[in-house]
Amino acid sequence: MGAKLWTRSYIIVTLINFLIALNFLFLIFMVSEYAMNILGASPGEAGFAASIFIIGAVIARLITGIQIGRLGYKYMLWLGLLTGFAATLAYFAVDRLALLYIVRFFHGATFGVATTAAATIVSGLVPDERRGEGIGYFSLSQPLATAVGPFLVIYLSRHGSYAIIFAFAAIVSGIALLMVPFLSIRNLKYGAEKTKAMARINLANLIERKVVPVAFICLLVFLCNSSIVSFLKVYAKEIGLVEAAGFFYVVYAAVVLITRPFIGRLLDAKGENVIMYPAIMLMAAGMFLVARSDQGHMLLLAAVLLAVGVGSIQISTQTIVVKMVPRHRLGVANSSYLMFYDIGHGIGPVTAGFLIPHIGYRGMYSVMALISLSCILFYYFLHGKKAARLAHLPVEVQARGES
Repeated sequence: MGAKLWTRSYIIVTLINFLIALNFLFLIFMVSEYAMNILGASPGEAGFAASIFIIGAVIARLITGIQIGRLGYKYMLWLGLLTGFAATLAYFAVDRLALLYIVRFFHGATFGVATTAAATIVSGLVPDERRGEGIGYFSLSQPLATAVGPFLVIYLSRHGSYAIIFAFAAIVSGIALLMVPFLSIRNLKYGAEKTKAMARINLANLIERKVVPVAFICLLVFLCNSSIVSFLKVYAKEIGLVEAAGFFYVVYAAVVLITRPFIGRLLDAKGENVIMYPAIMLMAAGMFLVARSDQGHMLLLAAVLLAVGVGSIQISTQTIVVKMVPRHRLGVANSSYLMFYDIGHGIGPVTAGFLIPHIGYRGMYSVMALISLSCILFYYFLHGKKAARLAHLPVEVQARGES
């Protein structure tokens, strides 16, 4: 544990990632309401305004995986943040639904570029022996933004207008942009031969084959998790637990903030299998508890289980991906992983929405619990079995063994 983790560049890129997440959450929490109240959209049209963002992000991640090797990590971060700032300002000009769709798609693309670049930079900055811990702290930006963002949006919407929310989102984006010049990532440059190879447009540079099995598990996990994000509020009204649901994300974020650093250190010390199997079971238990909740404390206990389970899976899968590839392939590996992450978030609400009319909310969450539990088998056969064989070997040998 002697290698230095908290370098200036690591701190800066972690803060930038937090600001990107905060900008995203400012807008995602109000865009559907804005579309319906101001632009006269139907609920379905408003939902598409939210989901088209993910389509833009997925497409951008495919392109970023190639371009990051040719243009460089810092340049791609610059590009993502600068265009993201422009996209945020564009919300002020939206006066019809079609224009909102265009802005949301473009903003999603900028988000895909910026977050892929940030994840790749941090993957290269953290010492090999502290990857779990380093990625754990870095990924805290999302739950921290989730804890702060919704409250700010609710406060601003009560005491101001949509324009005020757009302005705060633009300020956050601008601050992130201003931090980039202070990043120093010269140590992440590679030789001309590797850079040239990464710039070629082919399937290998669009998707990193090695990470697909683990990324698929991530897709299933966040397919299930997105059903909580999309339908918990409506479900809570149906079962009379609106007050408890109001504290759900507060409890979730608090538990993630407390446990994630510890999980990261345990991951470095003991390996991914020690984390993944219990984490999957905790997630499945949390989903079952959501499905069966009839009292507030049950719903909040589910928040605790899901926070530990989903949070641990996210750290572990992202760390596994980073370990699988040589450093010059980190860009395409991260873009591939995050693309599956986005797809899970995108198809989760659609899957849940299809199930609800047939089996109800409780039935839908029970199905999500079963899908979560099935991840144990997927993990064992796609990665866990091999990881157990390689666990006693040094990190660099493990990476070669993943080929």
